[in-house]
Amino acid sequence: MSRVIKRLSSNTLSLAKHYSETYAEHIINLITFEQLRIFRMIKRNSEIIDELDGRTLYYSFIAGARKLFSVQVELNRINVFPVNDGDTGTNLATTVRAVIDSVNPHKSYKITAGRIADAILLNARGNSGIIFAQFFYGLSCETGEAGRIKIKEFAESVKRSVNYIYEAVANPVEGTMLTVIREWADFIYNSRRKFADFNQLLLSSYAILKKSLEDTKSKLKILSKNNVVDAGAKGFVTFIEGIIEYIHNRNFRELVRSRTGIVNIPPAAEMITEEVKFRYCTEAIIKNASTDCNKVREIISGYGDSAVVAGNERMMRIHIHTSNPADLLFRLKDIGTVTYQKADDMLRQSQSVFSRKYKIALVVDSTCDLDESFIEKYQIHVIPIKISFGENNFLDKVTLKPHQFYEMLDNCVDYPRTSQINKATFVNIYSHLLSHYDSVISVILSDKLSGTCNTAMKAAEEVSREFGKPVSVIDSKGISGMAGLTVMRIAEALEKNIPHDEIVKLANEWTGKSKLFIKVEDVKYLIRGGRLSYTKGLIARLLHISPVLSLDGDGKVIVLEKTYSPEACMEKIMVHVKRLTEEAKIWNYIILHANNFEDAEWFTVRMKKLTGKEPVSVLNISPVIGAHAGAGASAVAIMME
Repeated sequence: MSRVIKRLSSNTLSLAKHYSETYAEHIINLITFEQLRIFRMIKRNSEIIDELDGRTLYYSFIAGARKLFSVQVELNRINVFPVNDGDTGTNLATTVRAVIDSVNPHKSYKITAGRIADAILLNARGNSGIIFAQFFYGLSCETGEAGRIKIKEFAESVKRSVNYIYEAVANPVEGTMLTVIREWADFIYNSRRKFADFNQLLLSSYAILKKSLEDTKSKLKILSKNNVVDAGAKGFVTFIEGIIEYIHNRNFRELVRSRTGIVNIPPAAEMITEEVKFRYCTEAIIKNASTDCNKVREIISGYGDSAVVAGNERMMRIHIHTSNPADLLFRLKDIGTVTYQKADDMLRQSQSVFSRKYKIALVVDSTCDLDESFIEKYQIHVIPIKISFGENNFLDKVTLKPHQFYEMLDNCVDYPRTSQINKATFVNIYSHLLSHYDSVISVILSDKLSGTCNTAMKAAEEVSREFGKPVSVIDSKGISGMAGLTVMRIAEALEKNIPHDEIVKLANEWTGKSKLFIKVEDVKYLIRGGRLSYTKGLIARLLHISPVLSLDGDGKVIVLEKTYSPEACMEKIMVHVKRLTEEAKIWNYIILHANNFEDAEWFTVRMKKLTGKEPVSVLNISPVIGAHAGAGASAVAIMME
């Protein structure tokens, strides 16, 4: 064995000296069979690359992205810092995927670098993704106007780009992706006069990357504790590996044909559980900001940790781990236009991996109104619907709470609009959950009110086929507390360990036993939201009509009664509820209101008198529903035995 190693080392040293006398001994100390394969590949391909143009940069990036896709599962598995939520691989893959999906290469290095930077800054996800994006943003800013770039200019731009990522991070931590990029950039810069060939330069830098990556274990206690390297750092090293391989074999036709997908697989359960200090991994894009990145970084740092601000005033990407995303984003809307938001629930993600209570995951959209304590008790996964005021976008109940929504509603110029949840969002959460649960049951608002339910079903079919596990989507035939009561019945069934298929069958029966009666204070909100025609609405307002709304058996909104005062409307609702109690017993009920606590109290007193029981919840209704029912609306949701 020693003779084999000696012979291998001799061959490798000879090859290494052929390309870099200075770094031959360093390379031999870190030699791997993978490096030997690359050395031999270089020997076969002796083409010297002394400058890069836009197309070479683009295809090099795609090669790095492909290599990154191949290890994303491993990156998710070793993701323990700053939070072990198991998504570093997926976040980096999503970040670089944006270049494949949206960027066309230009012959100019400068123009292509700018296009790549814009694409990944716009689509960056997670702490590592935004740091990666900021590095490329720096690279594009520090590149001259030349259409082709030589090693000296490349090395200088790489060196200066490191400043961009350190400035973007509020509290830089060594032993992470930051360190590896910095040490690699230092090597590239210090070697700029020693090489005339990008082949030689990048190959020689590989040993530095590997050593820097391995050293992350000793620099961060959490990495040493889990015996893993930093996931983000490994992602960067893998990305450069892909570029090294491509720049030597130049097989760009294969890259053009390749459209590798992104698989969302969380970490293995053997990782050590760590406390989730801040609940939401929050991100946003702010356009046309009225202040600079330093000021925004100072603002967001007060809301949590892992704060990163990338880009510039024209387009700024923020990332932070916080427990108060609504307060933060409500404040940031006054700084610029918030065009995108994401707030991943890291606590729920961690529970899915380490402390799930049931074998079946329960998912709802944010229009399902339930008490927070109930959602926490049963580890329910809530997907927020997007709500927009003009160009400012928010996430229902997560980055926009009811009281904030009604404050904005009173002062808005642009009436709020809602958007259904897209398929990719459902695919991501279903995929994540099926990696840890035996199955998923998802309760979604009526398909007569939104295309969300149909989208969820398509995503469920796709993910179920991929994982070979069931994902069932229940059309609640309702909304708000009506859907909430169905979810309560399902949660109780989970506690009793009732099988998946039986719960689904029962859930479809429960939806038929629920009712929702809504009092609308002012029909102008129905008109603005498109739920009532302008002509009919105008007549209703002139006659001071206060309608009683409900949903029919298919989940479509209908007008049950037309009254001529809010008080009469509420009395009519109680008449309908009493009529139902003459046919069957009420299992439970929820009182709902749109910032109308007086109505909520009135309904609570009357319902307690009628049923002899307290409501399971009294809730300020979801902002998404409030956008259509309007401020002052109130409702009673009931489910019969």
